[in-house]
Amino acid sequence: MKRLLAALLAACSLLSLSACGETAASSEEDPAPPTQEEAAAPEPQLEPEPEPADPVDTLLDSMTLEEKVGQLFFVRCPAENAVEDVRTYHLGGYILFGRDTKDNTANELIQTIQSYQDTAAIPLLIGVDEEGGTVVRVSSNPHIRSEKFASPQRLYALGGMDRVTADAHEKDVLLKALGFNVNLAPVADVSTDPGDFIYPRSFGQDETSTASYVSAVTAKMSGDGMGSVLKHFPGYGSNADTHTGIAVDDRPYEDFISGDFLPFSAGFDSGGALTSVLVSHNIVECMDPNLPASLSPAVHRILREELGFDGVVMTDDLAMDAVSAYAADGAVAVMALQAGNDLVLTTDYRAQIPKVIDAVENGMLSEDVIDAACRRVLRWKQFLGLLDGIL
Repeated sequence: MKRLLAALLAACSLLSLSACGETAASSEEDPAPPTQEEAAAPEPQLEPEPEPADPVDTLLDSMTLEEKVGQLFFVRCPAENAVEDVRTYHLGGYILFGRDTKDNTANELIQTIQSYQDTAAIPLLIGVDEEGGTVVRVSSNPHIRSEKFASPQRLYALGGMDRVTADAHEKDVLLKALGFNVNLAPVADVSTDPGDFIYPRSFGQDETSTASYVSAVTAKMSGDGMGSVLKHFPGYGSNADTHTGIAVDDRPYEDFISGDFLPFSAGFDSGGALTSVLVSHNIVECMDPNLPASLSPAVHRILREELGFDGVVMTDDLAMDAVSAYAADGAVAVMALQAGNDLVLTTDYRAQIPKVIDAVENGMLSEDVIDAACRRVLRWKQFLGLLDGIL
């Protein structure tokens, strides 16, 4: 019995010591409460991760002035030295006309376009006017397509908007297979009078129907990865052909707000980042009574600020008679860039590019203007997938 009591007392003693040990250990592990100074000290802040560099800005920063200026020229493909000029002038792109496509098989045209791209340090915009109807630079060649693409008016009469969008998709597939990445279409001008110069190329209906047409076509083109060009801002109206002379539009500004601007705005919304705008050579008196729209800062301000367009803006061909008289020294491309264009469409790029470079070097044209325009052009190329191999 004494032995049993002794064993029990020993066990209790061990349990008591164990409990005391746990309490002591626990007490040693508890941190001391912070001092007043420690409690008031700010928490250390982690440095934020730096934003990754924008690849377009990185590319832009690496370019010379000559290279940046060259990117702003989307020019008519010359009959001679086309491959050499890509390298010499650092061109932004070529627009092919009927002369460049006729009598070629599809394979010959593919190889020709590829020869231009193989020479370019920055991939080229390769454009064409394939509107359908009277303007068909590719499908007019029977070696490439058995019949010409029909006009938007005819397509709509045959099968409504479904037929229009199916035709747009067929164009996109053909043009992309040949090497084109920009179709200078659709025509967003509102015209209901068969007597208008622009009527055969337009949708031929009022502004609401034209806006629906433009929205459907630009959405399809963007979905197909094809660059679109809304033309001819701010709206051609009933004006004469500016290829042969000056056209003056005397309509009030309210007509543009309630009518002509609607299809362009619809195209901005539906075409997104793959959509650009071409500005006409018409003198629109309510916006700028002194300069063609293509050379007018006031018109470009309306496009940018009032309509909110932030994509690429391009001139109509500066070699047209309607603008040739506005630059006394012949530097019409300098005026176009000063006005707010990002791309210059012209035939005489060999004369105009040196004039732009000279204007920057002489301080007549800010290099900031060149940088802003070039950034938009490069961004458009990025959205079109042209820069995937170099960014």
